[in-house]
Amino acid sequence: MRLELSLMSDGWCEQLEHIACQGGRFQRIRFASMFALIRHPESGPVLFDTGYTARFFEETKHLPASLYRRVTPVTLNDTGDVATQLRSRGIAPGDVRHVIVSHFHADHIGGLKDFPNATFHCSRIAFESVKMLAGWHAVRHAFLPGLLPPDFAGRAVFIEDSPWVRLPGSHAPFSGARDLLGDGSLLAVDLPGHAAGQMGVFLTTSKGGDCLLAADACWLSRQYREGLMPHAIVRLLVDWAAYKITLQKLHQLHRNNPELCIIPAHCAEIWRPPA
Repeated sequence: MRLELSLMSDGWCEQLEHIACQGGRFQRIRFASMFALIRHPESGPVLFDTGYTARFFEETKHLPASLYRRVTPVTLNDTGDVATQLRSRGIAPGDVRHVIVSHFHADHIGGLKDFPNATFHCSRIAFESVKMLAGWHAVRHAFLPGLLPPDFAGRAVFIEDSPWVRLPGSHAPFSGARDLLGDGSLLAVDLPGHAAGQMGVFLTTSKGGDCLLAADACWLSRQYREGLMPHAIVRLLVDWAAYKITLQKLHQLHRNNPELCIIPAHCAEIWRPPA
């Protein structure tokens, strides 16, 4: 099934390129917070993540959460948050019935409260890893509890409970995935390392090309093309061994199928913030 895919962003953070990628410049660069609108012929508009929104600033006013935006300064752009951008495309937030949560870092869950009728598709492992976190422990995992809707747990559908399907050989070394909607259109794969239970989604676009929404499995496209890990200081924040395995898989996927489009959620090659 071919699906219309639109990438959007509501802002960016800044960090040294050298931190994100070994061999990168000692220069602060922008890392766009991207999310995706997927138009499904039967399920309607589907979101993959939801960006920052202004709630990020509300939730980081005071210590210890304020450390989050001091370490990675955040700027919102002029296009508005996810709900505003959907309205500009003729989609009411209440019409969104499916939101895929790749993982629970704040720049991916900021807009969840805007979608009162949505089912949240996420990893059980990911949710279990953050649901009890608060204070410094939450900040340590880039998680802001106040961004979750109060009824999140009751509306969550865990990908581990979705049907398991085999992937075509063109997607090797990924051999299987979880069929999120039961029709083969959105296939979720594990991309652990950056965050517990992080997932990406394979789909075929309306233009006929296959793509992988890769969340934060790597920050820059150069990483998966060349197999480049982040700076060693990132070991303090991620599961380094799992990150390395996931990056190796993406590198091999690219080598096996260079026509497949891999979309990291923050890569400036894919998204350049408005001037």
